[in-house]
Amino acid sequence: MVLSEGTLAPDFKLAGTDNRPHSLKEYRGKKVVLYFYPKDDTPGCTKEACAFRDSLSQIKKTDTEVLGVSRDGVESHEKFASKYNLNFMLLADTEEKVCKAYGVIGKKNLYGVISIGLIRSTFIIDKKGKIAKVFSPVRVDGHKDKVLEALEQI
Repeated sequence: MVLSEGTLAPDFKLAGTDNRPHSLKEYRGKKVVLYFYPKDDTPGCTKEACAFRDSLSQIKKTDTEVLGVSRDGVESHEKFASKYNLNFMLLADTEEKVCKAYGVIGKKNLYGVISIGLIRSTFIIDKKGKIAKVFSPVRVDGHKDKVLEALEQI
């Protein structure tokens, strides 16, 4: 079950594309767009990442950091970030601990085929570490606009 708005965002420590561990608490005092995506270098995930990349200057104006999380490893993240010039941190949750803590592993229906996987989701975390807004499941088209609108209200 996806975490709800108003709850304290679970802290974590995950390896990032800069080859160092990142924890959520190190971002306290800033807002965080924490987005979970299924797989590096796939069409929907690429479109979503590039939308965040292209709007990062607008996002930063709201005193916000962007962190992308998937179950791919750091090496995969590095290739993905390099290929698309991603200008924000990607974090590797290879053991699914953070995905499970945020409730983004669940049933997916793709063209009538039911499977268990990562449900594309975005959490906006306020400066005090609480979840201010949840988007789940996410439709990529228009998502970054909804995120920007929410950031301006938080």
